[in-house]
Amino acid sequence: HLIHGSSEGRFSITYCPGYLTKAEIESVNFRYSDLNTMMKKYDPAKLHEGVNKLAGGEEIYYISNPAVGLWASKDKLK
Repeated sequence: HLIHGSSEGRFSITYCPGYLTKAEIESVNFRYSDLNTMMKKYDPAKLHEGVNKLAGGEEIYYISNPAVGLWASKDKLK
């Protein structure tokens, strides 16, 4: 199965598994991209936890372990 939960429209999810098809990824409303391409663009060795601003101006939120729970809103945790 794919990642649990939903972005609830707060952010986009691009999944780059290297072993699932584009159709499988898009069938659960995630964006698909090639793993090797994205590893070059978003090199984990150059990113830090949290907000990162890339050279081209793109701002991303990096989390090294998605299992820690980026999916819950503050309201759901009360």
